[in-house]
Amino acid sequence: MSIYVGNLSYDVTEEDLQTVFSDYGQVKRVYLPVDRETKRMRGFGFVEMSNDTEEEAAIETLDGAQWMGRQMKVNKAKPREESTNRRERF
Repeated sequence: MSIYVGNLSYDVTEEDLQTVFSDYGQVKRVYLPVDRETKRMRGFGFVEMSNDTEEEAAIETLDGAQWMGRQMKVNKAKPREESTNRRERF
């Protein structure tokens, strides 16, 4: 399972998220998407933890918490959907 973390400051680093989420268990991976054109962080990220219990504790505690001047949105990440705009090739 992966955790979606939204409404992040553009100054947040992967290390910052690692530190915050490590209070709830072992963090396996942190990913902060970057805009292709501006190379600027997009204001959200994803965190993977070692088990569901740790992820649930982090989500329950951090959703709505104030951090770096913003109110974080933290929940289970939804699976990525296939784009409906792709052209079928024959």
